[in-house]
Amino acid sequence: MPVISGLYIYPVKSLGGIQINAAELTDRGFKYDRRWMLVDHENRFLTQREHPQMALLQTVVKDEGIQVYKKSNAEENILIPFIPVSQEKVIVNVWDDFCEAIIVSEELNEWFSKALNIQCRLVFMPDDSLRKVDIRYAVHENDVTNFSDAYPVLMIAEESLQDLNKRIPGSLPMNRFRPNIVIRDCSPYEEDTLGQFRVNGINFYGVKLCSRCVVTTINQDSAEKNKEPLKTLYTYRARNNNVYFGQNILYRGSGTISVGDELTIVEKKEKPVFETN
Repeated sequence: MPVISGLYIYPVKSLGGIQINAAELTDRGFKYDRRWMLVDHENRFLTQREHPQMALLQTVVKDEGIQVYKKSNAEENILIPFIPVSQEKVIVNVWDDFCEAIIVSEELNEWFSKALNIQCRLVFMPDDSLRKVDIRYAVHENDVTNFSDAYPVLMIAEESLQDLNKRIPGSLPMNRFRPNIVIRDCSPYEEDTLGQFRVNGINFYGVKLCSRCVVTTINQDSAEKNKEPLKTLYTYRARNNNVYFGQNILYRGSGTISVGDELTIVEKKEKPVFETN
């Protein structure tokens, strides 16, 4: 039976993530996960796709807020308060979505702009800002997400990464793929087929395979780019000019899940078919 072997949150979209032992489920993902985001002068989201140096900023949850520090020098840090200092509201853009956010503070805007060498502002998603998921894949019409690319939770199996690593030179860590839930004790890519499962009485639904981008090619410790894993994934996990690794997850219910919790599989889907290259 599959079990949870890892849990992760990414408080600020596209910055370094945090491994946790237990995750509290909110209405839009794990607590603190991607509730903050950096935007440009047009209030459009910023990510490692265009700015790989974002990988070099690490986050950690403190009692007073989210601390961000440079991986190269932890003494260069700043604290993001849980409650924004400002009350300035703006409409921000994440892919095709537009939603309301709050500018956190001018001090934080200046710190991030200097740390990343790009003009940017830090925004927070308040509880009353409801960004709906793609209705084609929603379990309920009111399903919402945070500042993630599209869905509140991403799941990957350890065995899937092990299989990928057998196919490429070297070995890639799980942080290249930025999952929220990592499972083990299953077959490679079994997450592809999990239509519905339960953890601690909470129903989870595998709704859509995760299409992967160049962020997976960025070393999260150095911000250096490579061709892997996309080069290899295109040979066996491609469909319609996209490559897939991991499953996007929705859920119904609230509570906490922890490392070591078992997955009770309720419904399985057919294995996806990929192109042969």
